[in-house]
Amino acid sequence: MRRVFPLLAASLLLLLAAAGAPVAQGHNITKILAANPDFSTFNHYLTITHLASEINRRLTITVLAVDNSGMADLLAKHLSVLTLHNVLALHILTDYYGAKKLHQLTGGSTLASSVFQSSGHAPGTTGYINITDHRAGKVTFAVEDSGGASPVSFVKSVKEMPYNISVLQVSTILSSPEAEAPVAAPAPVNLTALMTNKGCKAFADLLLARRDVLQIFQDNLDSGLTVFCPDDAAVKAFAPKYKNLTADGKASLLLYHGVPVYYSAQLLKANNGVVNTLATDGSNKNFNYTVQNDGTDITLKTHIVTATITSTLIDQDPDAVYAINKVLQPRELFKLAEVVDAPAPAPAGSKKAKHGAKHASPPAPAGPEEAPADQAASDNAAFTAGAAGRWLVTTAASLAAAVVVIV
Repeated sequence: MRRVFPLLAASLLLLLAAAGAPVAQGHNITKILAANPDFSTFNHYLTITHLASEINRRLTITVLAVDNSGMADLLAKHLSVLTLHNVLALHILTDYYGAKKLHQLTGGSTLASSVFQSSGHAPGTTGYINITDHRAGKVTFAVEDSGGASPVSFVKSVKEMPYNISVLQVSTILSSPEAEAPVAAPAPVNLTALMTNKGCKAFADLLLARRDVLQIFQDNLDSGLTVFCPDDAAVKAFAPKYKNLTADGKASLLLYHGVPVYYSAQLLKANNGVVNTLATDGSNKNFNYTVQNDGTDITLKTHIVTATITSTLIDQDPDAVYAINKVLQPRELFKLAEVVDAPAPAPAGSKKAKHGAKHASPPAPAGPEEAPADQAASDNAAFTAGAAGRWLVTTAASLAAAVVVIV
């Protein structure tokens, strides 16, 4: 019987260690740089170019940040936002380089790939960054085929979260003729034409019938928009309920299918949680739903229905449109189903969306995003972590009791 003791003791120690282990969290480059006012301009343009979301969705990344004075030289060139995107993408390395690693490079140098290189927009090897560790602790970064531009120097470490994100200050902007080359603007997205041609004609017709609502969708195309478009079969099945809604209710329901943030398919899979919609008012607590992975599927849960993304109509930063198999029904407009896992709360009164102004970007789902995480998503994460901790402690206690009995 006493032979069982070592096994139970080891299990107890493992469980207690797991209970005390920190929960892994994502990074948010906007928050990191916001704590350093000297990088406010660099931070601003990461958001404008949508590179902040690119940084946040990656698990391993290094950001070479430039202070406000260093950014002044770049802005004096009056480059377009699309070209600025390519230049700043040179400052985002797709591997982790902390200050310590910079001084431990094999052979004293290495070639690192940047987001500009991985985007496919960099011809040849022009998106690679040569990192060199010189004598006396000096480290430099230089763009491959830079056209003779001088290397920039490592100044200091700003923030390191091994081995997820490292933010390092460099002396000035990295650039190259290829990164600064003019970029043609993409053709504007015609939402209703896109939907009509790819299985969402019925929903497109509903938007065309409400030009005021359609305008809100269109106003967000340039700054970032994700649309979940019910397919024709879903809209047909929902038609009787839609007809019974008031004019304001119809507007809110249509706006409920738009999110004023660009979410690539990869980002939706990586960051589950609560999102706000075009119908959400200033409280950020109504007209929202939960994005969640269900195996290989991505689902949207509204408390009334659960819809699944069935296809991608377009995924081109800053806009994405996905087809879904059900009309999303907010609990602000519809009663909970009679059979639910938890007691159904009293139906909330209809809340009217504000249809006059462009909606600001809401918080991202739980995890990293351009804006701070939504409180509901944080609460969900905390609840899950807390539940796991309570289970570990309870199990550990049971094992401890078993050890005492056996001994």
